[in-house]
Amino acid sequence: MKATRLLLLLAFIAIASLLLALSVGSTNYGVKALAAALVTHGSNEGGAAAGTGSLARQVIFELRLPRALNAFSTGGLLALAGVLMQVLLRNPLADPYVLGISGGAAVAALGAMLLGFGSLFIDWAAGIGALGATVLVFALAHARGGWTPQRLLLNGVVVASGCTAVVSLMLALGDESRLRGMLFWLMGDLSFSDFSPIALGILLVIGTFAAAGARSLNVLARGEVESQSLGLTLMPARIALFCATAALTATAVTTAGGVGFIGLVTPHLVRLMAGSNHRVVVPASILLGGTLLTLADTLARIAAAPRMLPVGALTALIGVPLFLILLRRERRVTF
Repeated sequence: MKATRLLLLLAFIAIASLLLALSVGSTNYGVKALAAALVTHGSNEGGAAAGTGSLARQVIFELRLPRALNAFSTGGLLALAGVLMQVLLRNPLADPYVLGISGGAAVAALGAMLLGFGSLFIDWAAGIGALGATVLVFALAHARGGWTPQRLLLNGVVVASGCTAVVSLMLALGDESRLRGMLFWLMGDLSFSDFSPIALGILLVIGTFAAAGARSLNVLARGEVESQSLGLTLMPARIALFCATAALTATAVTTAGGVGFIGLVTPHLVRLMAGSNHRVVVPASILLGGTLLTLADTLARIAAAPRMLPVGALTALIGVPLFLILLRRERRVTF
């Protein structure tokens, strides 16, 4: 019953965050104006009032709603990736970007930017780069000996470091006219992203499978010996988690660039509120992660208006002190 109340509360807060994202900006819309814009057909008949309603509807449905949905989807993707990554590596400090997936996406995307390609090709390049980094890490982890979470983590850190070095060289040698856009993409930016139904679809599909397999996640989080004693086959479970985490992270990166700390902080917040049962942790993390990034993106739009801030910088500024507070309160973080 407590879990049900928590999920209902998080769902209510998530809806409220989306409505807030639709309401505030360069032009603020109150409850009545927002409701009118949502129900009107945007007709120009009826004079100035109809024209105002049409403008409000255009701003909300063509600008703010796609961005808000992308922010919520990306936050949910990163939060779910954080949950699965922490189970996969049995490390409560694991982050969705720890395996170098975002680094591979960044290298490919920045390369496409330097070559002058458009936004659609940049998104595809980021996805291909993320997939390439995933395959590389997975192949290196199987090069010698048995597959272990430690081996995967070490190879991921090495690949991520190499990608960071390549990104630094690209920024140093790249065209200065494109430098600002490249930096904003690296810091996380939703300013120019169209609504991505793929991101929302992947979140729903993998989130459903993760919630259905919550019992296996609970068992796997307890360690290899106990997992095997309870009849869980480790290798297929690990491969499934690895592929799911890679898909979630790659989709988030192609949608919003590099957004940090959502996948690291959100699972800890949920476990503090709801315990370690993944039947609750999975859906609660999706809702909370989406809410946090939606609120952060709303703040990024209005904090320095008319200029827009990179949302990834705000999540890092908020996430660092929050995570330090969590570490002080919870000296021993458990699954």
